[in-house]
Amino acid sequence: MKKIVILCLLLSTFQSYAQIVGKIADPVEWVNPLMGTQSKHALSNGNVYPAIALPWGMNFWTPQTGKMGDGWVYSYESDKINGFRQIHQPSPWIGDYGQFSIMPVTGKPLFHEEERASWFSHKAETLKPYYYSVYLAEHDVLAEITPTERAAMFRFTFPENENSFVVIDALDMGSYVQIIPSEKKIIGYSTKNSGGVPDNFKNYFVILFDKPFTYHATFDNQKLRINQLENREAHTGAVIGFSTTKGEKVIARVASSFISHEQAELNLKELGTDDFNQVKQNGKEAWNKVLKAIEVEGGTVDQTRTFYSCLYRSLLFPRKLYEIDVRGNIVHYSPYNGKVLPGRMYTDTGFWDTFRSLFPFLNLVFPSVNAEIQEGLVNSYLESGFLPEWASPGHRNSMIGNNSASVVADAYLKGIRGYDIDRLWEAVVHGTKNVNPKSAATGRIGHEYYNKMGYIPYNVGINENAARTLEYAYNDWCIYELGKKLKRPAAEIEVYAKRSQNYRNLFDPETKLMRGRNEDGSFQAPFNPFKWGDAFTEGNSWHYTWSVFHDVQGLIGLMGGKRTFNQMLDSVFNLPPLFDESYYGFVIHEIREMQIMNMGNYAHGNQPIQHMTYLYNYSGEPWKAQYWVREVMNRLYWPTPDGYCGDEDNGQTSAWYVFSALGFYPVCPGTDQYVVGSPLFKKATIHLENGKNVVINAPHNNAENRFIKRVELKGETYTKNYLKHTELMEGITIEIEMDDAPNKQRGTKDSDFPYSYSNKIK
Repeated sequence: MKKIVILCLLLSTFQSYAQIVGKIADPVEWVNPLMGTQSKHALSNGNVYPAIALPWGMNFWTPQTGKMGDGWVYSYESDKINGFRQIHQPSPWIGDYGQFSIMPVTGKPLFHEEERASWFSHKAETLKPYYYSVYLAEHDVLAEITPTERAAMFRFTFPENENSFVVIDALDMGSYVQIIPSEKKIIGYSTKNSGGVPDNFKNYFVILFDKPFTYHATFDNQKLRINQLENREAHTGAVIGFSTTKGEKVIARVASSFISHEQAELNLKELGTDDFNQVKQNGKEAWNKVLKAIEVEGGTVDQTRTFYSCLYRSLLFPRKLYEIDVRGNIVHYSPYNGKVLPGRMYTDTGFWDTFRSLFPFLNLVFPSVNAEIQEGLVNSYLESGFLPEWASPGHRNSMIGNNSASVVADAYLKGIRGYDIDRLWEAVVHGTKNVNPKSAATGRIGHEYYNKMGYIPYNVGINENAARTLEYAYNDWCIYELGKKLKRPAAEIEVYAKRSQNYRNLFDPETKLMRGRNEDGSFQAPFNPFKWGDAFTEGNSWHYTWSVFHDVQGLIGLMGGKRTFNQMLDSVFNLPPLFDESYYGFVIHEIREMQIMNMGNYAHGNQPIQHMTYLYNYSGEPWKAQYWVREVMNRLYWPTPDGYCGDEDNGQTSAWYVFSALGFYPVCPGTDQYVVGSPLFKKATIHLENGKNVVINAPHNNAENRFIKRVELKGETYTKNYLKHTELMEGITIEIEMDDAPNKQRGTKDSDFPYSYSNKIK
């Protein structure tokens, strides 16, 4: 009997250790591009599609299960694919631009998306960031894709069939195709978009096959035109065909350009003379190169898969919108004025989301990439007169805030150089007192009230006024800090320091929450702190009250001290998931995602509150931050199709996980500090671009040991609740002793707390 018990214990121990992952050779193989794809309009588990792409690539590819124009282009629960789409969509709520699709069919030249669609199974589907394959049962075709930054290669394995076809759908809103049989080529363009483009916008494409055509036709929305080689319609496309033998592989090389067909031909050269397998291998190596920038060890299989899946999502947006011309020069089609101009351009990101952790992540791990992005921001300003707040590909009228100030300031203050910072200073200042007449979300709506009164009144017809005020105050602090670094005159920048305190004007001492305020100084009434929208943006007062990133101590003082502040933080989790949706007239998906997560009124599925768990570090109870950060990682992130708890949002929600799994988080971009949480792995190594390494050792880390007992830095006990960017960039090893019980003596002194502006002015 004793032997049986011992054997069972040994098996149990072995199974437990078998789940622990050591050093990883191919991190890309741990990525699940399906994470977050089981989503729909009413409930987001990520609202993403499987992006088959290279890091920051100009073009992505994805299988399409949704109808033309549907932002939910791929849904895990769907069972039919109607095409493989070149996609630039950053979010289903923003939509796509310049898209077109390719689909192999057999038997008949079916071109309508419903007719050409094929049943498929996830069991016959392979997804990697650099490779996709699926068996299309209706047509008995295996379809494969592997990408480069601006091109891709398709490989279709056909059955024996005299009538095998490939359909190219250039979609609606004005499109063009031309079949060139002598060159086994199709060229065309798509103008389909969801906004943010100039009048001359086109995405020019070229498709080169390795097999002669025995059939060719074009189509419009209703009719197939056999033997017609060229068509320009509101909605057009092409069908080419040939006879195939069983197992015959047909290769299609595809590239596109926002500049011209000639440039698309140049972009096609990215594929070179490589065969499909070599392009696939090149893509795998490209992904491994960037994913290996962070090595994690000693986590479970699920934790490791989740980490690298989130890291993959953090390396997609913003995407490159520049190309290399025939002379080798970097050029871009401007989505702001429609001209082809020199220099770089990046697009497809909303700063309201991504200023929080995605851009700080780039500044730490991939600063050279953000240097290029900053160059692109200079060009955006020169070409439109404004910095973007939501770009896709040009200015979009979405979300609130002036958070380009944070993106610009954090990059420069973190030491990134190589672009015209003086022009960006001009741009951020311009944004504080202007609104883009063509895109009202760019610049500052309500700046007249804000600059004069110190807040945007609730009763002057400007929606989400309290949220705007809070974000503008933080943005002003960013401008002030950037101005100091640039040695701007005190008389020029002190106004921004003063305005950074405007958050105080919305604090209601009665409820100890932020509250809309009328023009006469009275607070909005009636006031329901559970009301979403109205004075706030996709959240309620319980979510937005914490949006004082730069002055948490100031907020603590307003609330009456650390004890009350901690009680208010506790309340977010202790309150039931009550909500008032009356502002919208229906339950928006962000509300539902909060309601069903069993974490009270904490709404991690949307951005405004994602930093809140770390605020216990400012108020003497850091162990609560450690507890809740680990809870969020454990309960709200999974490497599965339903793996997120809301919109992933261009890398922001993923970058939150990447940072948090490492054990720290940038609560206030623009400072030199990352606030400490609870590292998830036994060991993590960040390989910095400067050749130095940041090593986080937590050898006793496990599911129970989520609390920090002791930290050692440079051979000495370290009690601070933050790490400094400058020290990390020098290369450093952080030794962390984890425990299953909180250490309520560590990090509790005022001198251990992270930066707050109020502490600097005492």
